[in-house]
Amino acid sequence: MNKHSIITIIAIIVIIIPMTYSVSNIVGVQQLEYRWDSPGEFSFFAMLNGGEMEFCNTIPFWMNLQKFEVLTFYQSEHLGSFTVNPTIINPYSSIINEGVFKSEEMSEAQHIFMTFDFEFNGGNIRLDPNQFIITINTETPILGIIPYSSTTQISGFEFDKLMNSEDLMCN
Repeated sequence: MNKHSIITIIAIIVIIIPMTYSVSNIVGVQQLEYRWDSPGEFSFFAMLNGGEMEFCNTIPFWMNLQKFEVLTFYQSEHLGSFTVNPTIINPYSSIINEGVFKSEEMSEAQHIFMTFDFEFNGGNIRLDPNQFIITINTETPILGIIPYSSTTQISGFEFDKLMNSEDLMCN
């Protein structure tokens, strides 16, 4: 094999490995499963006080999750954000990571969250649950430097069910 062929093969390998890792991060973020660390015990009030989430990587490659953020809105007003620290998740495994809730209107968020926790557990409807929207923003790097973002919007009730789910693919 001549010198130019070896250099070409090495260059192709050097290009393919980062691209494969980047594609696996993008696919991983789209296939990511998550829930509250204690299945069946999630409440919005508990999330407001911080807590831990379990993330399940359902693909056969490592996944680099740079940002996982849960934005809460009621009647289009931002109540606050629950943000989880960056992490790397092994293939077909789960990891538990701590998150922090931040809000400029903490007392308003507490009141609204307690009311929805009561409603979603079978209590009287006091606030319109159709006005309670959750936006989930995930970010992962492409080639280690270019951020790729994925945003999902669901209702507060759907998010509550998701956080209280009993099974993830990794279990």
